[in-house]
Amino acid sequence: GAQAGTLLRQEAFVHGVPTNAQAWRILYTTTRPDGSAALASAIVMASRTADGGPRPVIAWTHGTTGISAGCAPSLLGDPFANVPALSKLIDKGWLYVATDYVGQGTPGPHPYLIGEGEARSALDAIRAARQMETIQAGEDTVVWGHSQGGHAALWSGIVAPDYAPEIKLLGIAAVAPASDLRPMLKSLHAKPIGRIMSSFVLHSYAAAYPDISPDAYVSGWKSWLASDIAGRCLAERSALFSVAEALLAGGSLFTQTPTDGPFGERLEQNTPNQLLPQPLLIAQGLADDLVQPDIQNQFVKARCEAGQELEYRTYAGHDHLSIVALDSPLSQDLVQWTNDRINRVPFTNQCL
Repeated sequence: GAQAGTLLRQEAFVHGVPTNAQAWRILYTTTRPDGSAALASAIVMASRTADGGPRPVIAWTHGTTGISAGCAPSLLGDPFANVPALSKLIDKGWLYVATDYVGQGTPGPHPYLIGEGEARSALDAIRAARQMETIQAGEDTVVWGHSQGGHAALWSGIVAPDYAPEIKLLGIAAVAPASDLRPMLKSLHAKPIGRIMSSFVLHSYAAAYPDISPDAYVSGWKSWLASDIAGRCLAERSALFSVAEALLAGGSLFTQTPTDGPFGERLEQNTPNQLLPQPLLIAQGLADDLVQPDIQNQFVKARCEAGQELEYRTYAGHDHLSIVALDSPLSQDLVQWTNDRINRVPFTNQCL
């Protein structure tokens, strides 16, 4: 078959695209965590006015939209939901390359919170964008991700040197990333939104790992509920059913604690706690009740103690979504930080 990262097809994409930009939806080859071949789709977008010559690439890894086919941002009503600093990115003349990951715009399963799978989708999208003749993708690449995508961004940094050594990432910016997965799921699984995420992660892991059976963790009518929720996208009207079902479930969906046994081990395995060679920015809203600040603080502290160089920025009064809103102070910071990486400004490690 075609090598991973091969551009197979591109078509004009106009839905939700700002007037000063042009965009394409691309289809490309990638691989699953077990190495088998897969397909993924992505959106590539660029300013219409930027001068010729290679453009720096911003690889965007999106947050949770669901785990089934049809949940790809390129297929949803708002393909650019929760992308911070999007207009600034376009104005800078940077190239936006946003993977849909495997299994959202293409056949599944989708590697939800499975680091190797998310990272391969993102890195192969960058490779594919470099083959587009319509636009010139430069070598300079920075990854931005939010939430699930923050997890994907961190893993892209970990995976790139082995999987895609020709992609020299200049930096990784992870906004409210799903980082330390076990304490995160522990803090979340009994809340309505946490029950939706639990359904996603349980079904994603069960599809990826033979040692995880959903029935070992969820039983009876809650098992039906979890699989019903897992089949729906989060960003559509039908998500209201998922929310209703999650409320109906009351307490946790799990009969066995998800952080125990093989599930707990797989969560640990997918926690991005290896050293990233690239400059790293982690941003966190202090009013976030989904990815909790205390869990993020602990994660950052542990990474610093392990010798990771990073910059950690916190935003008082910002929650999980308001941190990526248009008027969030993060926007300006993110663009400045990215500009510094592209201009080779020495990175200041704040782990002190």
